[in-house]
Amino acid sequence: MQIFNRKPKTRVLFIGSEAGPFIKAGGLGEVMFSLPRALKDIGYDARVMIPKYAGVNQDDFKLTTVYEDLAVPTDSEENEPDQPKYLNCNVKEYESEEGNDRAPVTTYFLENQEYYENRANVYGYGDDAVRWALLGRGALEFFRLYRKWTPDIIIAADWQGAFTINYLKTVYKDDSHLRNVASVFSIHNLFYQGMFDYHFVSEMDYDAGQSDIPSLFDPRLLKLNMMRRGIIHADIVNTVSPTYSQEIMTEEYGELLDKLLRERRSSVYGIINGIDYETINPETDPHLVKTYNANNLDNRIANKKEIQSRFGLEVNPDSFLVGIVSRLDGQKGFNLLFDTLELFIRELNMQLVVVGNGSSEYMNFFSEMGKKYPKKVAPHLNFDIVLPHLVFGGADALLIPSKFEPSGLTQMEAMRFGCVPIVRKTGGLADTVDNYNPVKNTGTGFVFEKFDSLSLVTAVTRAYENYRHHDIWQGIQKRAMAKDFSWKYSASEYEKIIKKAVDIRSRVVEKKEF
Repeated sequence: MQIFNRKPKTRVLFIGSEAGPFIKAGGLGEVMFSLPRALKDIGYDARVMIPKYAGVNQDDFKLTTVYEDLAVPTDSEENEPDQPKYLNCNVKEYESEEGNDRAPVTTYFLENQEYYENRANVYGYGDDAVRWALLGRGALEFFRLYRKWTPDIIIAADWQGAFTINYLKTVYKDDSHLRNVASVFSIHNLFYQGMFDYHFVSEMDYDAGQSDIPSLFDPRLLKLNMMRRGIIHADIVNTVSPTYSQEIMTEEYGELLDKLLRERRSSVYGIINGIDYETINPETDPHLVKTYNANNLDNRIANKKEIQSRFGLEVNPDSFLVGIVSRLDGQKGFNLLFDTLELFIRELNMQLVVVGNGSSEYMNFFSEMGKKYPKKVAPHLNFDIVLPHLVFGGADALLIPSKFEPSGLTQMEAMRFGCVPIVRKTGGLADTVDNYNPVKNTGTGFVFEKFDSLSLVTAVTRAYENYRHHDIWQGIQKRAMAKDFSWKYSASEYEKIIKKAVDIRSRVVEKKEF
């Protein structure tokens, strides 16, 4: 009998501040849920580690303690005699359910009463830097001592995850159990770099990223530029779209890190995020009045009428209904509407529904427009997980005029529903939306390049004029719905950088040993 030796699965550990379905505050939580599952589907042993927050419901998820009294070093110094040398933590495990293709992958939770379980929220505390440093140091201490599973590679997300990579390449660089572990630093938004405003840093507080991470109790911890440190220390740097990976090497988008990123150019990659095709599905979505697919797009009219009726707009299937589903802040570019929205409302048979919250400047603007044009503008200025599905399933177009957009999810979700995106050509928007070409009859949306009001007016007007031609518009919708933004594609691209990172790390270790 012939025996075949199977190559062991590559072990991939994702470390971040949140992961669905356990705890999710934003898009990162969705990535930390879907991407590991997609990698598992193509043969990787992918797992996740996050803090054990108070919001993680143990009634919904069976957690087992796999390590008690983990002594995590704090690096407290002699001038901090009142501070402990170690913080005691526990590690709990959620074991993935075999046979359940909707279950999250095996997930580890770092448990600490003071920094995680006594906190109601994931973010927003003055000592957040301490919490993420504890996560990074605690994770590495755990896997240094835990002999049942050791990662071959760690993928850490944003500045919160950068502590893990920084510790891995400094404190644990010679550890016999961890020195072979490769690393990928995943940048989801370069704008957020740490616990300070990096645009205004004194020479005394400037962090070049080369010094040791100070004690968990040292005020200097709050002044570290962890985004910089993640870029410096990782074997591979990844961003969430190919275009964004190039944009951040420019002064305009580099947020003062463009020079460093250009120095690391050969190790910087961009992979677009995916969307969950099971939950983002117009054929089965329970939040729609009427489900549909690309073969019966006229069924969308029932959802359009529901939006108009629910929001107090004029119920008119011929109106050009545009949706906004977004965080309302400067990044998203809605200041371009300050001088143009009334023009659209007055001159075009157009309606606007807005779902989202954020800066008071934008919320006040949309609120005032809703009062002034109650049959034309409908703001819903609260976070909502249901209404976006109805907007995608009933609105004719989705407006995303972002100043910058690392990846973006809503344009992909909207396209899945046949809601045509009107976007600015930046970041992930540029990578996912193809500008409509009337000569070739190609394209999946309407794209404008310059960040100014005139360019926005042109794009919206183009969309409006083509909407009036039923066959042309349905052709755009069908092409948009046919695009593949599944996590399967994203996982295959991640497979490439995982292999590169592991190869880089093995060569570095071999060189040291030689």
